[in-house]
Amino acid sequence: MVIHADRDLVVVDKPPGLLSVPGRGPENADCVVSRLSTSYPRLFAAHRLDMATSGVLVFALRRAGERDLHRQFRERGVAKQYVARVHGHPGDDEGEIDLPLLVVPGTGRSRVDPGGKPSATRWRVLSRDGDGTALLSLSPLTGRSHQIRVHLAATGFPVLGDRFYAPDEVVARAPRLLLHAAQISLDHPYSRARVTFSAPVPFA
Repeated sequence: MVIHADRDLVVVDKPPGLLSVPGRGPENADCVVSRLSTSYPRLFAAHRLDMATSGVLVFALRRAGERDLHRQFRERGVAKQYVARVHGHPGDDEGEIDLPLLVVPGTGRSRVDPGGKPSATRWRVLSRDGDGTALLSLSPLTGRSHQIRVHLAATGFPVLGDRFYAPDEVVARAPRLLLHAAQISLDHPYSRARVTFSAPVPFA
């Protein structure tokens, strides 16, 4: 699971179906933090991935590092690249989805809403395949809850296996959500060097 560790950072390749941090109640205690607690008793989440999403997840080992990473995310200094397999073939080879998103209270879901927060996702087609699906590279320019999933579903290309936002026939096409955090680039909180961490896409 660990793909990088130093005095300030621990970077993991999170499997699908595992929480990033503990949830509410003992039934949601199993997570990346709990599984790494023996080796790293103090982990501070720099960001999170949806439970169903796999891929690169970054933790700080010290509070100063956590504050710096949160600043970078807030100021959009972190570059993230995801890969998803979607239902359908986009007509263009690349583009940008710019739709405001609103978290729906009490549901754990988001929706496109004119009163929501500005949200933008760049996308690029990696392949169009004979089974009626396409592989996309995606770069969220903002960090809204479920942003990529909602944007893709709203534009007619839901992610395979997405139990929240895809129709039943698209959910049934995959045993898991086919969304993976493939790469992240940020400034190291101690050295200030630009660093990039990657995790191979398990469904490409």
